[in-house]
Amino acid sequence: MKINTDGVLLGVLADADHPKSILDIGTGTGVIALMLAQRFADAKIDAVEIDQSAAETARRNFQNSSFSNRLTIYPSGFVEFFNQHPDKKYDLIVSNPPFYINSLKSPEVKKELAKHADKLFFEELLSSVSMHISEFGILYMILPVETAQMVDSLAVKHQLKIQKKIFIHSFSESKPHRVVVAYGFEKTSAIAERFVIYESPKTYTEQYREAFKDFFTIF
Repeated sequence: MKINTDGVLLGVLADADHPKSILDIGTGTGVIALMLAQRFADAKIDAVEIDQSAAETARRNFQNSSFSNRLTIYPSGFVEFFNQHPDKKYDLIVSNPPFYINSLKSPEVKKELAKHADKLFFEELLSSVSMHISEFGILYMILPVETAQMVDSLAVKHQLKIQKKIFIHSFSESKPHRVVVAYGFEKTSAIAERFVIYESPKTYTEQYREAFKDFFTIF
């Protein structure tokens, strides 16, 4: 699993007020969890990954990091994890969900799966997460814009309210292609922000450079 833009954006944009406990659902090789460990020095971080090979790579990455004493990998799906740890609560939960439908060539198949498979997945995810975030905890996900609209409607069923949306643009003039969305129990006016990656082709914006200066050696 390669490091991708969605993952690292979630790693720098997910935020919480001095979280003590963090959960990364679908950690892959552990990049987001490692970034959060670097950002939140007092937090203990659990990471869940259903792919056994990726989970083993995450375990090695955790062990070889400066944050090894605060990182724990669980090689399982999130439903199994929550069933095995029913009392765990988190101040911050993050997830960069897989979007297999985006790789399908048939628009008809994409549409059908988007209506059914994706909805069932997020229904299960939000149901589980709503029982495992603390009173003032927050869930952050990075999603395609269209998918986020569906997830917004599902969140309401589990008393989760939109706290913030950060729209991700490749260029200032382009339409957003992703949105980082935060959900929590607190009733508040949702904050809307923009995050632009490129100033021009192959040239990052100052906003992007500032966000990643503590993580990317090129900055």
